[in-house]
Amino acid sequence: MSSVLPGSSDTIVAQATAGARSAIAVIRVSGPDAHRIAATVLTPWRPTPPRRAFLATLLHSTSDQPIDRGVVTVYHGPASYTGEDMVELSLHGGEVGPALAISTLLAAGARHALPGEFTRRAMLNGKLDLVQAEAIADLIDARSRAMHDVALDQLAGHLSARLNALREQIIELEALIAYDVDFPEEDNGPVAPARIAETARGLLATLDTLLATSATGEMIRGGAVVVIAGAPNAGKSSLFNALIGARRAIVTEVPGTTRDALEATIDVGQWPVRLVDTAGLRASSDIVERLGIEVAEEHVAHAMIVLACGETAASLADAVERIRALSTGTVIAVATKSDAHVPAPVPPSHDPSPAPAGVTPISVSALSGDGLAKLLQRISSILDAEHEPLSVGNPMLTRERHRIALERARVEVAAFLDAWTGDAGLPAVVSAVHLHAARGHLEELVGVLDVEQVLDRVFSSFCVGK
Repeated sequence: MSSVLPGSSDTIVAQATAGARSAIAVIRVSGPDAHRIAATVLTPWRPTPPRRAFLATLLHSTSDQPIDRGVVTVYHGPASYTGEDMVELSLHGGEVGPALAISTLLAAGARHALPGEFTRRAMLNGKLDLVQAEAIADLIDARSRAMHDVALDQLAGHLSARLNALREQIIELEALIAYDVDFPEEDNGPVAPARIAETARGLLATLDTLLATSATGEMIRGGAVVVIAGAPNAGKSSLFNALIGARRAIVTEVPGTTRDALEATIDVGQWPVRLVDTAGLRASSDIVERLGIEVAEEHVAHAMIVLACGETAASLADAVERIRALSTGTVIAVATKSDAHVPAPVPPSHDPSPAPAGVTPISVSALSGDGLAKLLQRISSILDAEHEPLSVGNPMLTRERHRIALERARVEVAAFLDAWTGDAGLPAVVSAVHLHAARGHLEELVGVLDVEQVLDRVFSSFCVGK
């Protein structure tokens, strides 16, 4: 792999904290001239000992006027985040001060960092691999505890270790075939074909196990879609607000208030849930409301779980029937506004359940909170049943790039096994071409290969300060 990124001989600068009103602004400078640039604008300048913070004044590069006074930490490569010489300035936050600080560092010889360039340099300098670099972006973007925990696990290198172990197994298999080809007359004889086939089958089993985690990883990354649906004025928006603990949806007594879908991400048990509040499902001649209903139907069609809301037995039965016609997801019947009315006496010959046969309703009150914990527990149990429990050190695939690379590697290993055990009688060196291709897909996944397009796509989504 190439160890030099185009422009990596430059010294780069960026603000690593949010560029807004804040207590502290952290500015990073990294590259071969980081110490020289810092020495020209900081007083006092103390490059040694490294990783020891000191107080200094930042001066304008041309006028020597003070810009700010803050804490400076100096790093000597390779013992830094990027593996290069690096300086971190912790200054006062805000908009003017940090902007002036970056301006004077640019004037002293640095250039603006590109999105993700600090982490890209860290990867190219061997501080972490591409999967770990992606984990840093996921950690920053995490909107749930589950995504945070999975990203930390990947940053710790557990997925990388599993992928590298697979790569080593393929290399070992290639070595066995090379031995069989190059030294067929050795005293121990050629390598038994059954041993090579067994190793290849073990590779396929490991790849299948890892690929099986992609559905859970995708769900954790985006959240399990749980849609609240039902007729207008059925208490959907009130339930949405109660579940997220904030007044996000407008709640009125006028049917058809929700014209578009509202979304919020919440933690339910160990899983992230994308809760979606939708427009009421009913026949309508109003063009704007009809558009909202179409959006609602689309969300229901793609939902993993749908909360079918209704106030009465009839409205709840109608909601469940409409939703089942639109969705293959799990339907939970929710009897809303349980505190608003007392159920009328039910004749002995009638079924007292306020839901159709086969659906056990959960009664909730958005006003008092009754039933909300039970509803969340039902959602959590459904997700628990469909996905393996999360655990530290149990790596999973969280990006489409991971899944595609492993699927391609699996195809190549399977093709090798077919060629090796089939009746075609292909030479070992021809069969081994598939192993080489499989190894290439794994190396691309962890960033061992210098694939610029892959790197550009990954790091373009990073914030500039990373």
